[in-house]
Amino acid sequence: MDIVFDASTLILLAKVDILRIVAENVKIIIPEEVKIECTKKDVFDAKLISALIEKRQIKVKKLLLSEGKTVSKLCKDFKIQYGEAAALHLAVEKKCPLAVDDGPTIKACKIINQKFTTAIHFLVNMTETAKIDRKEAIVKLEKLSCYGRYSRRIIEDASKRMKGEN
Repeated sequence: MDIVFDASTLILLAKVDILRIVAENVKIIIPEEVKIECTKKDVFDAKLISALIEKRQIKVKKLLLSEGKTVSKLCKDFKIQYGEAAALHLAVEKKCPLAVDDGPTIKACKIINQKFTTAIHFLVNMTETAKIDRKEAIVKLEKLSCYGRYSRRIIEDASKRMKGEN
């Protein structure tokens, strides 16, 4: 399955060390702008993302010059950054879900009826499909709750699902 990723979700999955597993199970596509945003720092997550790009487990797509107007319009209409808008545009063009953990971009997805997923969705899914052991998943959820901007309700719901309580 193809999924376009925004920087927020890519970085979160790298920080909790499940990006490699995700890359083995879905085809990750990112716009060039997201690559630049995710790989500019000299930190673990940036190095992991760079390595996955080099191994072609993350595919980088350059937007055409003509697509710049559309991306700029998305930025203006939804008050989102250029990288988020580029990822949203690419997901719409490819007719595939957008992996995003940025609040304003999630709202934009809801408004234009664009399917999306989040880092927590990936973690829950990997737990439910036994790609990650439940204990390990709970530890990773705690890390996600520190790195991400999730409401208490979302974290509690994910925890219940991963423990098999929902």
